[in-house]
Amino acid sequence: MKINEKNLAAFASSATPIDREGWLVKRGEVNKGYQKRWFVLKGNLLFYFEKRGDKEPVGVIVLEGCTIELAEDEDQFGFKIVFHGTGNRSYTLGAESQETMEQWMKALACASYDYMKLMVAELQRQLDEMEAECDLMSLSQGSSMNYTNSPSQNTGSGEVRSGNSPMPPPRQRHNPFNRVQQTMSLDGQNLTGGPQHHFRSHSIRSAPGRPDGSSRLTENVPRTKVTFRELHTAYGRRVLSDFNAWKHAKRQEQEKKHTQDLLITL
Repeated sequence: MKINEKNLAAFASSATPIDREGWLVKRGEVNKGYQKRWFVLKGNLLFYFEKRGDKEPVGVIVLEGCTIELAEDEDQFGFKIVFHGTGNRSYTLGAESQETMEQWMKALACASYDYMKLMVAELQRQLDEMEAECDLMSLSQGSSMNYTNSPSQNTGSGEVRSGNSPMPPPRQRHNPFNRVQQTMSLDGQNLTGGPQHHFRSHSIRSAPGRPDGSSRLTENVPRTKVTFRELHTAYGRRVLSDFNAWKHAKRQEQEKKHTQDLLITL
């Protein structure tokens, strides 16, 4: 496999996330002694530097197709990165403590792309199982709700329907602007003397009148049928009349005040 050394060195010293870093000892391929190196793990690439902070690594290990095993040398808390097959090299590393060795072995074992694929497949399997369980719970809850609502219900019109049957629309539909059932005055008083209730119906007994009872607002309108437009016109006339009366009273008050001011000035 060909690797661009410049790009690899730039990636090693870049600000990309680091999975693990620290000092380890490494047994040389020619010289079998241990050499202290600064190791940096980024994804499935294990870089090692001669000193911490160096820009270019001494070497890199691509963690694919390998296994992480304990080394026989117990003096250095050693472990191995073993590439199986003829002519493949194995790397022997050592940590300063048992805990550090175990942490490095776990990190290296989880760094390969094959391991990540297995983890993604396992997580997808668990997600599918959870979604299937949620679907079963939804179905069971829906069945229990249908069973609870299954007893027959009275629709109020003498017909009995089951809980799952659709309810038909009401046969009688009322226009909210048609009528009030009782004769009401403009100031909200009940002219019939009974308690004041605002009910809607298809017709009214009579058109509303003035509070003083002098005349009805809907003259020349049949008592048994009054449209919303006619009611709007009738009440609008009363509002206009009250507004004109208020303007007249306001004008008289202003003229009176102006006269008083003139008398005070004189």
